[in-house]
Amino acid sequence: MANRNKDVEEEIYDKVVDLTEYAKRQRWWNRLFGKNSGPVAAKYSVATQIAIGGASGWCAGYLFQKVGKVAATAVGGGLLLLQIANNSGYIQVDWKRVEKDVNKAKKQLKKGTDQAVPELNTFMEKSTEFVKKNVVITSGFVGGFLLGLAS
Repeated sequence: MANRNKDVEEEIYDKVVDLTEYAKRQRWWNRLFGKNSGPVAAKYSVATQIAIGGASGWCAGYLFQKVGKVAATAVGGGLLLLQIANNSGYIQVDWKRVEKDVNKAKKQLKKGTDQAVPELNTFMEKSTEFVKKNVVITSGFVGGFLLGLAS
């Protein structure tokens, strides 16, 4: 009986090892989506694409709206508290130093944008290519996103 269990365990181990070796040789999207992982348009009907795009767009828009409100409230409230503390005399702000630091940050951002242009162009090209291949689901997403923002 113990010998049979050992044989079964070895057989299972061999199958698991074979499966892991197979997975290592495959690209990640093939493991996730299967061999036919081209544009979405090749897999689903137009109605399904619009429904998937619209639902995911609505969720993203709704979350974007809620997170945006919370972020705006936090930043605005923080600035208001700093101004009240400054006027009450709890803190003293060196406005000349703030202006100097802001100008320094502007210069660094300007340098950074000049260096980041090739990456941005590559991203834009990939995004444009994705939108062209998946027009229906993208338009559903945009419509759902706008509805999510409005709700």
